[in-house]
Amino acid sequence: MTIHPTAIVEDGAQLGADCVVHAHAIVTRHCVLGEGVVVHPFAVVGGDPQDLSFDPVTRSGVRIGARTVIREHVTIHRATKADSWTEVGAGCFLMVSCHVAHDCRLADKVIMANAVLLAGHVQIGHGVFVGGGAAVHQFGRIGEGAMIGGMARAARDVPPFTMITERDEVVGLNVVGLRRRGLPRQTVEELKRAFRAVNVSVGNMRELAAAALASGEYSSGEARRFLEFFREGRRGFVRARRGAAEGESSGD
Repeated sequence: MTIHPTAIVEDGAQLGADCVVHAHAIVTRHCVLGEGVVVHPFAVVGGDPQDLSFDPVTRSGVRIGARTVIREHVTIHRATKADSWTEVGAGCFLMVSCHVAHDCRLADKVIMANAVLLAGHVQIGHGVFVGGGAAVHQFGRIGEGAMIGGMARAARDVPPFTMITERDEVVGLNVVGLRRRGLPRQTVEELKRAFRAVNVSVGNMRELAAAALASGEYSSGEARRFLEFFREGRRGFVRARRGAAEGESSGD
């Protein structure tokens, strides 16, 4: 473990083996960091949430998974309720000036480019990439393997394996990302069919996804997880823009 003399690691913070806390970074007593976590200069991990009703004596915290990298000026706020956590998974990379608000939950291998803003209670799935300057509305969900374009605004839930740009506009499946995951062609084709099943011009997406699941036509775990995503959520879902219903995208 390496802690720079100018860094502040409060008594009570728990740091795993081989953690590095660089100059002027702050890790509060409310934090649990897994092994190999790196906190760069001027980052603040475990600060109080920006919630006017929050009581600072509340016993809540932040958990950071192993080998996650937290770059300069990143802020990660602790949860608002007693015995609850803001969570960042293992192997994540949070670039300069990102903000992770209270009660967010990030799965493993999430990458957030510079100045990404997550409001409270956001959930982000495994392997998601969020482009620079993008913002996600409170209580929003981003499904696994999705890609959020730079400067995009996600005010509704983003289904797994899709790509969005601008505001709540799906441009297709993240096909390049799917190939990089090593998915068989049959699975990718099944995902395309599932994408088309819920992105028709009319109809309730939740009901369309439920009907597709009930049809028994989808056997791959990825396609079923894509459809199951529509069972939950409280903000509605992003829709495909005109011309994207085939599910194709050349995004990287």
